Amino acid sequence: MTREEAEAILTSAGEADDAAFPLLEAAIACAIHDYPLRDVKPVRILAQSACERLKERVATESPDDALSETMGSDLRLNGDLLNHDDPANTDIIDVAERRRGLSAALAVFYLHAARAAGLNAAGVDFPGHFMIRVETSVGPVALDPFAHGRLVMPSELTRRALRAGLTPQVADRLEVLMTPVSDRESLIRLQNVLFNRAIRSQDYVGAERSALRRALLAPDDHRHWLDVASAREKQGALAGSLQALSQAHGLNGLEEAQRSTSFERLRMRLN
Repeated sequence: MTREEAEAILTSAGEADDAAFPLLEAAIACAIHDYPLRDVKPVRILAQSACERLKERVATESPDDALSETMGSDLRLNGDLLNHDDPANTDIIDVAERRRGLSAALAVFYLHAARAAGLNAAGVDFPGHFMIRVETSVGPVALDPFAHGRLVMPSELTRRALRAGLTPQVADRLEVLMTPVSDRESLIRLQNVLFNRAIRSQDYVGAERSALRRALLAPDDHRHWLDVASAREKQGALAGSLQALSQAHGLNGLEEAQRSTSFERLRMRLN
């Protein structure tokens, strides 16, 4: 698959509604968009194994136990404790080969298998850490993909929220902490990680690519297009930056004025 083919897949995914969002295919396209022409077979093999094993387990186990045991024990998916900032931890192909990665990358396999097995599961954009919410007969529970899918108790969720800087009033509201996000948002979070890392290292080419993937996945969100524009401007690609600015939607008030200023500044530089 080429980078252009990956962009076409991401564009199609961006046009799909949340219920039909192709999480696994979009995640593969994101990885290829960064580093094209690689073999994606490890991803498909791992995803198929997860689906088959989970379907077997849900027949006799609770949804949370089945998902945790399938992903964490049977398939040995876990967080990379020794090299957390290794770029391979955010790449779905590398994650499939190593069985190690960041929570948001591991979550792709959790959520894909859960959908195939008919489980009601979703990502949770928990402060500082991505988790999986699974609906059970006794209510929703949280699994930590970074720790072999371990069940996270409510008291630990509160402690984690407090350590992340949330106020006690918010940290005690589990219904807020456990708010599910869509598969699209789950994948976008992973691209946010890549974007922030690229910006910190002044890798503006990498920043542009990760921002563009976000923009293609959620084309009506102006924030992604503004990040594309910023990364392109840092590279001196002023025409491309203007084009990205023109894609930004839904801006008004101060933001609209700021965007207009950016337009004029870039146009002056082009002229």
